[in-house]
Amino acid sequence: MAASTCARLFLRGTARSLRLASARSPLLLSLPMTRAHRLGPTDDELYQRTTVSIMQREQSGGVLIYSYSSRGFNIDGNGVIGPCALLPPSILQWNVGNYKDITVESLALFYMVEPRIEVLILGTGSRVERLDRDILKFMRKKGIAVEVQDTPNACATFNFLSSERRIVAAGLIPPPPSKDQEFLAVEST
Repeated sequence: MAASTCARLFLRGTARSLRLASARSPLLLSLPMTRAHRLGPTDDELYQRTTVSIMQREQSGGVLIYSYSSRGFNIDGNGVIGPCALLPPSILQWNVGNYKDITVESLALFYMVEPRIEVLILGTGSRVERLDRDILKFMRKKGIAVEVQDTPNACATFNFLSSERRIVAAGLIPPPPSKDQEFLAVEST
């Protein structure tokens, strides 16, 4: 209806006799233009309902280290006293006293787990300590990259890699007592 009314107005012309189409154009004088077929819910993807089945819910961001002190660590709200091994989602006591106690045997739990760890982060206390080359070479043969850092940086690196959903583990030795705050929060990168 509206199309035929508009067509009559255009065909009538204006004071200067401007016409957009001939007066006898059958296209404009016909009944209002309509589609021969209307789209229904089965004709177009926009109208179809989509269903999603969740087979396995995605895990949360993983284990995070919130703080550390000379006594231990606060990991996901759990107080851990002394050196610990983080094999997400597990937190284990690690039987080492200082970096000199880190041997192939003490790292056995890191290369025996499945799924295989991509990166192992070792926190050696308040400063970065050198480990025996044979230990690092052995871990490389097992397909595990080893990062040796001081404990504060190891905690931050672990949190960063864990948030990226990498398969990461950590062996952490608490730093010795200092005059600073007793519990230090881990800085996120």
